[in-house]
Amino acid sequence: MTIASSLARHRRVLVLCVATVALHYAAIDWVGGRLSAQTHRPSELPPSLMTAQLRLALPKRVDSTPLAEVAPLAAAPRRPAAKAKPVVEPVAAPDAGSGAMAATAAVTSEIAAEAGAALAGVQPGAEQAGAAQAQTGTPPPAVAQGETPAVAVPDAAPKQGLRRYKVNLPPSATFDMTVDRVDADGTKWTGSATMTWHTDGSRYKASVEAGVSLLVTRINLLVLRSEGEIDDYGIAPVTVTEKRARRAETATHFNRDAGTISFSASERSFPLLVGAQDKATVPFQLGGIGRADLNQFGGDIDIQVGEEKDATIFRFQLVGEEEIETKLGKLVTWHLSRPPKPGTYSSKLDIWLAPGVNWFPVQIRNTEANGALTTQTVSNIKMTDK
Repeated sequence: MTIASSLARHRRVLVLCVATVALHYAAIDWVGGRLSAQTHRPSELPPSLMTAQLRLALPKRVDSTPLAEVAPLAAAPRRPAAKAKPVVEPVAAPDAGSGAMAATAAVTSEIAAEAGAALAGVQPGAEQAGAAQAQTGTPPPAVAQGETPAVAVPDAAPKQGLRRYKVNLPPSATFDMTVDRVDADGTKWTGSATMTWHTDGSRYKASVEAGVSLLVTRINLLVLRSEGEIDDYGIAPVTVTEKRARRAETATHFNRDAGTISFSASERSFPLLVGAQDKATVPFQLGGIGRADLNQFGGDIDIQVGEEKDATIFRFQLVGEEEIETKLGKLVTWHLSRPPKPGTYSSKLDIWLAPGVNWFPVQIRNTEANGALTTQTVSNIKMTDK
């Protein structure tokens, strides 16, 4: 083999290698372009929404002390009437002056009676003098001439006596709820409810309206309306009204200046403890406790609740984390329960809070002593700023 033929053969091999490499690069570039076109081609399907739910570690259980009773306040004691000093009448014959004195006494008695009637109608928050009588709806005891009336001096602030909780209240929202009830005899009922919660940071309004729909009309079975303030203890109710079907409306008053809770349907009154709530605000106060520090649920949550004729302490216990079915999908919740308390209330109250949805109450269930069960479950939540 000559040198010329050897060089020619090497050139052919080199050309073949270069051509092979060029073909590989061209193939890779063509495949990459095809893949890029497939990746960026718009899809005909609508974009899907991926949601994530917050799961929090449950706090360690802490034992609580036995629950104490709250006794109603005793009526203010009456001072005994002072003994009238004997009056020595002059020997002179009576004149017009004695008649005028008798008329003045009669007018004074009428004024006292009218004052008593007026005091009976004074709303909570009136002057401290006669406040106890105004709260119970009864007139003050009669005061004899020369007697100083006994006045109960109220506390300047609500009485201490319950554990204080950190509270970060949830934002304003309106809740549509489905209502399912099973009577003790197995009869089933369905209905709907609307629950509202609004706060501007200093005041609040809350309401619950529950009823059943019949043909083209709706019958409200329960209407609760609560108004008040926001203070260092969370929700601070001032007045709550309750109207049930075929029953007169009742009102509960939280008299913070006097430190009492009074009722339109009863003459009794109770001491107002810190953090006291009504039936409309309890679920949102619990949500605020969870938002502020979920570890507070490690111990029992004690809340005084004023309702119609009584003010008792509800003790809520954390049952655990549960996933519930709603029309909004599955929601991860923390289940709180208030078991029955013999001698005070015979029903069981369960509330499910959703940590991933502002700690809103998304399900509420009441189990009566006879076995009747009423469950309210959220079907829609609308955030509001009004």
